[in-house]
Amino acid sequence: MAQERLTVGVVVERRKLSSPWADHIWLPVAVLPDAPDVAPWTPLGEIATADRFYVGAFDIDLYRTETANYRDNLASGEPKIWIAARADEGGHPIRIAGITADPAEGEAFTEAGDDTVEAVPMPPEIAARIAAFVAAHHVERVFFKRKRDRADPEALGARVSGPGRAEGEEE
Repeated sequence: MAQERLTVGVVVERRKLSSPWADHIWLPVAVLPDAPDVAPWTPLGEIATADRFYVGAFDIDLYRTETANYRDNLASGEPKIWIAARADEGGHPIRIAGITADPAEGEAFTEAGDDTVEAVPMPPEIAARIAAFVAAHHVERVFFKRKRDRADPEALGARVSGPGRAEGEEE
């Protein structure tokens, strides 16, 4: 169960391609620290090769068991938010399938196959909120390396008792 939930806005681009197979691609490109009071799929403007849209508000769930991953993300120097988008059979071209600040979960998003997963820059306001969450909930876990049981080399093979006979074998 999530310990804290951050609501953010997501921005996507429809980028023009010069390809014989597709004329455009949809990509998540930004996260807004607060979800604006704007209808989903509001056009945000056009740049040379892309159109931007505000897709809507989405939640980033923070779990206290994952604080080490959040901390590592923040310590990277360029913290990221991972957004998974997939083709939508409904009225819009794509839908957001997931959003996370956990690098391990972001990597897991790529296992679905057809999803587009982008790591977008984390805004400083979100980084500050995640840093506060880590400070409040992180518990350092000591790494404990288990030692293997020593194998008994005598248990691995058949015992020979006599010329070419295994133990218990009759003549």
